[in-house]
Amino acid sequence: MQGPGDQGSGRTGARGPTGAALLFLGLLLVAPGLALPRVTPEAFLPLLLGGLATVWGTTVLLYWADKRAAQSGAWRTPELLLHTCELLGGWPAAFLAQRVWRHKTAKPGYQATFWLIVAAHQFLALDVLLQGRISRSLWTEIRQLLF
Repeated sequence: MQGPGDQGSGRTGARGPTGAALLFLGLLLVAPGLALPRVTPEAFLPLLLGGLATVWGTTVLLYWADKRAAQSGAWRTPELLLHTCELLGGWPAAFLAQRVWRHKTAKPGYQATFWLIVAAHQFLALDVLLQGRISRSLWTEIRQLLF
């Protein structure tokens, strides 16, 4: 029986992410990686990183289990649970899992939600790096439109 890290079997469809995909993921991680220490007290950073590692591991396991279930016709992992893990910070693990197992990549609705989650993380990270200027500006525009 193969585990989430195993590759090469035609049964799982595993092939691994390309160099371009890894580079793209690396670029997507720059802003969140720079923003995280700015919003986390230094004493809590190891705890937060441990939590992120847990979310990443859980996300990978859920993708692996869902791929196996899809192949065998068993009970599937709800997409809401996968998206919740992505929203909680597991989107980098989901990005890799999608490429390793070629899972959820052909579902436009799923991908739209996934990329909205990634964009939200990018937006929040950039806003933190710019000391809240983006969100303050947006809030000012919204207030002018509504009031």
